[in-house]
Amino acid sequence: MANENIFSGLKVVDLSSFVAAPGAAVILSDFGADVIKVEPPQGDMWRQGHHTPVQPQSEDAYQWHLANRNKRSIVLDLKSPGAQQVVFELANWADVFIVNTPHHARKKLKLEYEDVAGWNPRLIYADLTGFGECGPDADLPGFDVTAYWARSGLLSMTRDAGVPPTWPVGGSGDNATAVGLYSAIVTALYRRERTGKGSHVTTSLLAQGVWSASVSIQAALAGAKFPPRHDRTHPANAAMNVYRSSDGTWFVLIITPDKFVTVVKAIGRADLLTDPRFSSPAQILANMTPLTVIFDELFSAQPMSHWHSVFAGLNVTFGEVRGPQEVINDPQLTENEIIVPLNGAGGKLTSTISSPIQVHGVAKEPARRAADLGEHTVEILGELGFDAKDIESLRASGAVPKAKEHAI
Repeated sequence: MANENIFSGLKVVDLSSFVAAPGAAVILSDFGADVIKVEPPQGDMWRQGHHTPVQPQSEDAYQWHLANRNKRSIVLDLKSPGAQQVVFELANWADVFIVNTPHHARKKLKLEYEDVAGWNPRLIYADLTGFGECGPDADLPGFDVTAYWARSGLLSMTRDAGVPPTWPVGGSGDNATAVGLYSAIVTALYRRERTGKGSHVTTSLLAQGVWSASVSIQAALAGAKFPPRHDRTHPANAAMNVYRSSDGTWFVLIITPDKFVTVVKAIGRADLLTDPRFSSPAQILANMTPLTVIFDELFSAQPMSHWHSVFAGLNVTFGEVRGPQEVINDPQLTENEIIVPLNGAGGKLTSTISSPIQVHGVAKEPARRAADLGEHTVEILGELGFDAKDIESLRASGAVPKAKEHAI
């Protein structure tokens, strides 16, 4: 691929924290943008995410590198009066300004769109919230499990009959939302190319969750009648169910009506075609439970490798249910540059997940480790026009912490 950087020269200030908004900045950096991560003196709390009890535990700050690779880091105490001049210079330097601070806190810090856009009318101000900017819950704190998953309806729908909602995969709603915020940013950049004007763009974890659940939410808007929750032993359709092979591998199987006869013959049960219970679509529909029992017995008699060869040969849609340790060894991920090398992180972390966007003929930036806290503070301040005396004054005021060794 060509060594073209689509966003070469694009300047991004990332004032956001945790996962979703920083993830949008990562995608911009993948295509060459210069991203400055602005952190408080204690650092973004996500730096310690790998020690959070509900997350997989590791000595390596794997989550931090995923959400902040290829960025430079500056430490700034936004509550200090002296910090305002640095924010002013950053906003004038930037093309894109990303923030997810709650709006009541933004007002106190003078980081609202009206504050920042007044300094730089070409700025793309990207705003992420939990529940949207308006409405009775606009000021509620929101994480992906509450706003994206629970409030949107997704958590209610992704469970089987008779069981309570479960805890969703950490960061899954955040990273989906990151792509949405990135899309808003590049839409605004295209508008700026045409008009010369900056924009205030926004999305929320709730909006992205409802978009992900939109087929079902649209059904509710239409007054549709919903089927009972999925029950794999009594499914609405035995040909669209989850089964287990003899070696313990669960797999999702989808047999479309046009493939039913072909599949039944290929799995050695052509006799089902003359069984009165399955002689017509209506009879099949009325006998999904016994058909599931037959399929359960059949599929549990052979290992997954056998069923893989059978289904693949028939061009049938199926998918093995894999855990994280199996996923990372899938050759599809390396062949398609979904998993890529991560340079400089140290420890056992030598690879990372690329953003899910590819532009043919364009190589992404090589993934570099996330910066140590405040690693580039002096460098960035110098680029913004602050000399040594200015920097010392900022340190004295508390706007910029005194130099010390920082770690992840």
